[in-house]
Amino acid sequence: MSKATIAVIAAVSAGAGAAATAAMFSMRSDKKPEGTTTTTTAVTTTRPGPPPLPVPASQVFSAPVPAAAAASPTPPTAPVNPAGLFEYGFPGPTADLAARQGLISSYDRRTRNPHWVAEHITPASLSIRDGDRKHSAFLEDGAIPDKFQAKLKDYFRSGYDRGHQVPAADCKWSQKAMDDTFYLSNMCPQVGEGFNRDYWAHFEDFCRRLTQKYPSVRVVTGPLYLPKKDPQDGKWYVRHEVIGNPPNVAVPTHFYKVIFAEEQAGAPGGKVALGAFVLPNAVIPNEKPLGDFEVPLEAVERASGLEFASKLSVARRKRLCAETSCSVVVKEYAERQKAFAKK
Repeated sequence: MSKATIAVIAAVSAGAGAAATAAMFSMRSDKKPEGTTTTTTAVTTTRPGPPPLPVPASQVFSAPVPAAAAASPTPPTAPVNPAGLFEYGFPGPTADLAARQGLISSYDRRTRNPHWVAEHITPASLSIRDGDRKHSAFLEDGAIPDKFQAKLKDYFRSGYDRGHQVPAADCKWSQKAMDDTFYLSNMCPQVGEGFNRDYWAHFEDFCRRLTQKYPSVRVVTGPLYLPKKDPQDGKWYVRHEVIGNPPNVAVPTHFYKVIFAEEQAGAPGGKVALGAFVLPNAVIPNEKPLGDFEVPLEAVERASGLEFASKLSVARRKRLCAETSCSVVVKEYAERQKAFAKK
């Protein structure tokens, strides 16, 4: 039995978690040729100012038709004009981008979950306590067309938590920033007991604790829908639940976090400790080592269809878990939660 086959079989076990997922997605790994250029959007973080309004897709995609689509591949004398369809509108896909105080997100209209949500954590942002989640409320995102929105009723009695992708605890520096984390466009259905309220929360705390060593920590979080091998026919299938009545919001099988821990805040060319993790949307024992869920960045990119560090040179990269201890602190987090509950 080949090593590749063993890696795929291992992926069936939830306990193998992200390590097995990485093996599955790296079997056909092809290195990018030197000189390949990928266009990305740079996000610049400034000091908190007036709260920006959500950015609707109509502003982001202001052109009625993308330039590439508008250019017809057929010569002027061709008997057909497929681009004529765009006279009635461009079908998509369209990613609804939202720029809010403490996060930037890209929304997936098909699954009613975000593609990704990006945040920035610093020692200064965590030292300010102007926000309190008891003043926040879960909200449907009016910046997204109604027929594509995740609804509060979709989660009602679904058996799943409204799981923050950017946690409210990361945005205590402003009540408005904290309120913004409660839009359903920042949520995914997550297993509650044993995951969202436990191991996932410990993982979020790990990200905050990185600021004890790094002056600037950037985190991208989002859902995945990964295949699983059917024991009956040996084929791979993507199978996930959809909640709501009628069914509306997809339940991810896994979640990822890509972490950029910057050794020098705002220093161009500085070293960046990079870590990628994939966790199953399932109960995870608190004693499970976080390192078991570390994966190559390419594994997350292949699974999500996204690219996260195409402009970060290899010379600037370090491996996060080689630079710091990648472990959750369960006892410390539980004590913090108890203290919070008494206030």
